[in-house]
Amino acid sequence: MLGQRRLSIIDLEGGHQPISNADQSLWLVFNGEIYNYQSLRRELEGQGVHFKTASDSEVIIYLYQKMGERCVEQLRGMFAFAIWDVKHKTLFAARDHLGQKPFYYSQRGEEFAFASEIKALLAMDPSLREMNLQALDQYLALRVIAPPRSMFKGISKLPPGHWLKVSPERGIQVERFWALNYEPKYQASEDELTDELEAQLIESLRLHMVSDVPVGAFVSGGLDSTLILAVLMKHVASGSIPTFSMGLPHGQYDEAPAARLVAERFGTEHHEKTLVPSLLDTLPDLIWHLDEPSDSLSVCSYLIAQMASQHVKVVLGGDGGDELFGGYDRYYGNQYAGYYAHIPASIRKYAAEPLLDLMPAGRWYKSKGHQLKWLHKMSFLQGGARYALSLSYFYFDAVARPGLYGPRMHDAAQQFDAEADIRRPFDNANAAEAIDRMLWADSQVRMPDHSVMILDRMTMAHSLEARSPFMDHKLAEFAARLPMDVKVRGRSLRRIQKRLAARYLPEEILERPKQGFASALPYMLKAEYQLLFRLFLQDSRLVAEGVFEQAPIDELLGQHLAGKVDNGNRLWLLLNSELWYRMFIDGISRTDLAQQITEAAPQLKRHAA
Repeated sequence: MLGQRRLSIIDLEGGHQPISNADQSLWLVFNGEIYNYQSLRRELEGQGVHFKTASDSEVIIYLYQKMGERCVEQLRGMFAFAIWDVKHKTLFAARDHLGQKPFYYSQRGEEFAFASEIKALLAMDPSLREMNLQALDQYLALRVIAPPRSMFKGISKLPPGHWLKVSPERGIQVERFWALNYEPKYQASEDELTDELEAQLIESLRLHMVSDVPVGAFVSGGLDSTLILAVLMKHVASGSIPTFSMGLPHGQYDEAPAARLVAERFGTEHHEKTLVPSLLDTLPDLIWHLDEPSDSLSVCSYLIAQMASQHVKVVLGGDGGDELFGGYDRYYGNQYAGYYAHIPASIRKYAAEPLLDLMPAGRWYKSKGHQLKWLHKMSFLQGGARYALSLSYFYFDAVARPGLYGPRMHDAAQQFDAEADIRRPFDNANAAEAIDRMLWADSQVRMPDHSVMILDRMTMAHSLEARSPFMDHKLAEFAARLPMDVKVRGRSLRRIQKRLAARYLPEEILERPKQGFASALPYMLKAEYQLLFRLFLQDSRLVAEGVFEQAPIDELLGQHLAGKVDNGNRLWLLLNSELWYRMFIDGISRTDLAQQITEAAPQLKRHAA
């Protein structure tokens, strides 16, 4: 049995699903967009195929009828789809190259089920409400849950760039159909490479603008979204488009003035709101829509999606730029750890380490003290192990987690390697440079299961479709083979992207430091964090169930509230794990959790004062 709730973007009247081929031997359900469906349709019509709709979904069916599982090689877009083959009693499913759309599945005996949201599987089979302790271990280590795991023991995720087939003869088969190759590198001048990047981005934008409903764009004032808008307005858009930005009233972290400047420069129909986010109002909703513990990034994404959904049904964003072109400081930070590692280990251990121990960590996780201690710790590892630890350092690394765990979690964690899903793609990447290996690991794990996952869930929560032109897989293939020094050189990040942006954007935008969409939240919501920590972590259900110990949680909370150590990231992970458990395992509704927060807030505020 197949079913779907559709957000209609292409062929609004005729594209309803499930949809079949002419003789009804193949039936499809599909989430996403195939951006090159028009050219594929023309090819198929030339081969005698007669279409009954104008939708992109029907193209997938006839490609599968012609090519079988190799149909995914022709698709350019974001997708999660499944095709039931009536004659052969097989199900074929696939998830797009970079994991922009989700695909969850479960198998109990002879029953196989799949969905775009975990809640659908839980509604079908409530017995699936069993926590995956290994997934929780990984979430605490890396702030992501990598496929095939989900937070539920009996529910799996299909990894990006993979297809799945279920048949009576072979059961479930999962195979990769796509990967990035970082070698051989292009041999061309920087000007020539920048010209080609520009051409690739223009082509991607033209494809991403295919829609039967109006398309808008997020504009944050950062490099990625402003470059997308600039190229779009000069080469692709036929007129003004709606743009959306959110102002956060917190000094240097307010990106609204920069976004406004860009919107004025390109003459867009700009919509801007200054918002004061509140976790007290939104946190249960965020966790509900994500199906797993949330991240603070989801707060801003949820609110700006809510605003944009009042005007458009499709919006472009800048996701993927950091992972394609090298936009995070950890990329050069890992290189610096390698340089520092040339100092003999005994000197680092017995001379430098005691001095670093005397240095205060500071009240912010990016303080100099934190950065130096991070660099020192990384220097004792190499390769994928170093990169995995560089990600877990500000959360719960392999040393910190055992002290937090109760007996149930100890048993599960001892049989699991939480960092392996970072080490494995790093060590197995088709890449010679360490930074390319980091980019591949990020594109396979952190990007699809963190930032892109959050964007998809928070926009779809408001019936808004988010599209990311940087994540076109052809553009990603080009970016992978760019020489390293046009991506990262020393402390200079994503150099070729900035080189292209210089053709379009004013200097004040190009020179703005990277802020991050949620950078201001730890400061703006400090009081709310304290209220929520006290409400849920001082009477933890996960402690009662033997997953955590109470004493280490109390210590983390005490250090943080006293301003001795910035444990904000760690406490956020624990808080969200706790609320997720109460909602999805204990079965407390998000309405009841929200009411509990509302009733407790005044009392907790008096206590905090």
